[in-house]
This record gives sequence, structure tokens and C-alpha cells, in this order.
Amino acid sequence: MRVADFFCGAGGFSEGFRQAGFDIVFAVDRWAPAVNTYSGNKPGVKVVQDDVIRISQLPDDEFETLVPDSEVIIGSPPCQSFSHSNKSGNADKSVGIQLIEAYLKIIARKKFKQGSILRYWVLENVPAVRDYIKEEYTAAELGLDGDFVLRTQDGASGKYNAKYFGAPTNRERYLCGEFPIPIATHDDNNLVTLQMVLDSLGDPLCENNALVTDINYPDLSIERQQITDHHYVYELADFEYKTAKRLKQDKGYMGKMAFPENTSRPSRTVMATMSASSREAMILGYKKDRYRLPTVREAASMMSFPIDYWFYGDSKATKHTLVGNAVPPKMSYAIARAIVEENYGTLPTAYPRIKHSEEIKFVNLNGIHFPIKEETPRRATAKFKYHIPYLIINAYRVELTNYHSDFDNLNFKWDVEIHYSQGKDKAKMYCPILPIFCIPEEYHSNMQRFLEENRKMIPDADTFQSAYCMTTKERNKTPWTGPYEILESTKAFIEKLLPEDSQRELIIIDQEPHSLPLAIAIGYYLLSNLFA
Repeated sequence: MRVADFFCGAGGFSEGFRQAGFDIVFAVDRWAPAVNTYSGNKPGVKVVQDDVIRISQLPDDEFETLVPDSEVIIGSPPCQSFSHSNKSGNADKSVGIQLIEAYLKIIARKKFKQGSILRYWVLENVPAVRDYIKEEYTAAELGLDGDFVLRTQDGASGKYNAKYFGAPTNRERYLCGEFPIPIATHDDNNLVTLQMVLDSLGDPLCENNALVTDINYPDLSIERQQITDHHYVYELADFEYKTAKRLKQDKGYMGKMAFPENTSRPSRTVMATMSASSREAMILGYKKDRYRLPTVREAASMMSFPIDYWFYGDSKATKHTLVGNAVPPKMSYAIARAIVEENYGTLPTAYPRIKHSEEIKFVNLNGIHFPIKEETPRRATAKFKYHIPYLIINAYRVELTNYHSDFDNLNFKWDVEIHYSQGKDKAKMYCPILPIFCIPEEYHSNMQRFLEENRKMIPDADTFQSAYCMTTKERNKTPWTGPYEILESTKAFIEKLLPEDSQRELIIIDQEPHSLPLAIAIGYYLLSNLFA
């Protein structure tokens, strides 16, 4: 059977069909690195760099000349606007909807034309897209003539997770269209884990040339030094991984994430941006108390790309985008396999090796030295809002913030606030006047010593802002401290002062919220006095 691939990206969706013996006859994407990567791994396929919306609107003769008939059409419209990681799911959906409807228009033009051979079609996207695809579209709604209705969500349409098809990644996606149910090959007892990926590829700096067997394709082995985009290390600076750890494990009321990655399970969803200092950063342990980002090859194997698949980008960032935006080939293979079996066909008995194009320039990251990133100063008007780390008790936390400053006139103000819970209905903020006699007397002398020791490191508000904006090295040359450091010092003091059980003891105060956990009250009292 023939396959046409729209929004083809790096070719992950087509790759599963290629491995299942299908004939890929057409592919399109508007991003040059994607077109080059597709062409480089699938020479002989008609690949065009074009806009799918434009193609969907072509006159019939031009449309049919450009897009060959095929029994199968697959497509993965860009999903960024539908992803929950984009503005917490509140990003503008209009462009994403236009791309989906352009793809559906192409499906309809091929499916309902006279003499159509189209039998199967699939749309892949993030699960949230389900709410933006109607169950049926009339010809008029797609801007076409006729009285047909295209149904989109019958049969096998639903959510699927790539990990149950053998991909070493926990990547849930929504599939809709006309296709048979893909049969899972794995369950929670035999998933392919991140550790298996790392073990199979080995240390990126290993210099021997032993054969490496692909964890995803056991009959594919390559000499270690022939594996592309793997033999380098992108090590993280202290400030990078510390920021990521704080966001992963102490991000208010959001759930804790593993730091470094939990390698005993499939990887988390591989992102298109391999960031270093974010909550979503994918961070691996590296030697003793050091950390690094995955190589492009490790990320590609997590996505179940074979180790002989090349990514034709000029930079590490471009290659990671190619990988992270792709459809896992193991998932697409499951769909292709279901189609073959429904038609009583036969599947290839071994993995078909890739023959790369000799006409496209390939940049290999192997051997490139990536220096550890130098911390740079923050801008003078940088904002700050964070709580005493790892101290949230009964939904209360103590925050230090400069949000109430006059940033336009560089007049800075640092405030201490008690925050309760989160969400529009539950979240509350308190700034009570808290006299020391509300706190048991046995702690007063130690608290006073803490204040005396730290007051000299906290200058006026404007200078404290300057200290915050310095790099760690610059700040260490001054007698000052920064906001993260003072919050960490406060947490360390409370832990030393109070046994864990005592931290949760409630004390009564005159103002709202009228009672507070002792540790929260002490933290608030100390910081309020330091920034009075």
C-alpha cells in the first residue's frame, strides 16, 4: 500500500510504515530541516517543502498533480497550541485548528473524489486536541462542494500511549480517523525503560568501537563510533541544575518530579526544546554530583527512532526539535501493522536498514565540545517571587517577593507574604503583624541571633535588588546575600531549631488567618523583620 504523509516532520510517522513494508510516495512539511531529514533517511520519496493550508486550497488539477493518490494518508499537525505545557493550555488555538481543518480538507478531497483509492487515514496529536475536532464535517464546513460528511472519530479513534507499543517514552497521544485498532505489545510489567536506552548506547565519551545493539530493534547493530549525535556531553552548570531541581521538587503546589530522571521507567515525554533550567528539563546524572542533558541520540532512542536514523540539522537545538516533535516510530508501526494484518498481508521479518541520501549535507555532533555555561547577570528589573524552600505546611507557605516595586523608576520594594493554597477560589494571601510573643519564648534567643547575623548581609531594598541581579561569583565578592540564599538560610535555621513534629504545631495570632503552623510563623517573623 502507498502512504502520503502531511506535516511529515523528521519522518517518525512514516518510519513505522516504512518498517512495515509500505510504499511512501509523498511527504510535505514547511520546515527545511524536517524536509532534509525526511529526504536524507528516505531517498526516493517525493518530499516537498510547502504549506499544507496552501495545498488544501489548490485547484483540483494542481492538487492532484502535486499530491499522488494513496491507500493511506497520515498526518500530525503541529500541536504546540493544544499542548498543556504551552501557557498552561491557554494558548491561542486558531492556527492549530486551521491546520487540522486543512488536513481534513485534503482527506475529504481524496476520499470523496470519483475513483478514490483512499482506505485509511490517521491524524495524530496531543490528547487535548480531542476537544477541538468535531465528530463530523460537512463538505461546506471544509469549503468543498458536495453533500458528503467526513466522520473523524469513529472506530479506533482514542488516546494511545507510545510506551505500550515498545517506545521507551511515556508519550500519550490522540489518534483519530479511519484505521484498525493498533495492538499493544507491552504492558506495565515489561516496558522499555530509560535505563535500558542509556545502557544500550553506553557512555557518550566511550572510545571503544564495539558493536552497539539497538534497544528498540534487536536485529540492528552498529559500531559505536558510527552512531551519530551521541559522542559528546552537555554538562550543566551549578546554577542551571539547581534552578531545575528547585522547579521540579519545590514548585508550590505542583507535584514533585524526579531529579535527576527516574531511569527505572520509560522516559518522560521528550520535548522539542531540550532546556536546562526549567521544570520540564530532562536531566541525567553524570559522574559524582554532576548532571548533563541527554544527547540527541539518547532522545531519539527514547522516541524509538532506530540508531541508523540521522537528523539533518545544523545545531543541537535543531536536532532536538526534530526529535521532540516527531511521532514515535514504534507507535506508527503498530498502526501500520494493524492495517497489514487487517488485509491479511505479511510484514518484513527483519528491520530494513536505512540508506541515507548522499546529496544532503549532514552535520554530526560527535566530538563537539560544549563548554559549561557561564552564569550571566539578570536584568536590573528582574522580578522575584519564591517561598521558603520545601516548607509548605497545611497549604501555607512564606513568600519573598519584589513584585510590588516601581520597576519603571527603579524603586524597589521587598515584601514578605503568607500564601495559602492555590486557585481562584481557594488561594489567599496574608500579611499579619506578628509580634514575637505569639511564638513560644524558648525560641526567641536563637531567632534574635539569626536576625543579627543576617541583617548585615541584607542592605537597603535597591542594593538587595542589585545583589539579586548579580551572578553568584559577583555576589560572593560582596558582603551581601541574595533572595534564594536568604530563603535557604531561613529554611536551614528552622530545621535546626524545630523538630519535624513541632513545625506543624499551631499557634494563635490576633489577625487572619488566626492560626499558623509554628514553622510558618517563625519563617514569616524572621523574614518580615529582615525586610522591615
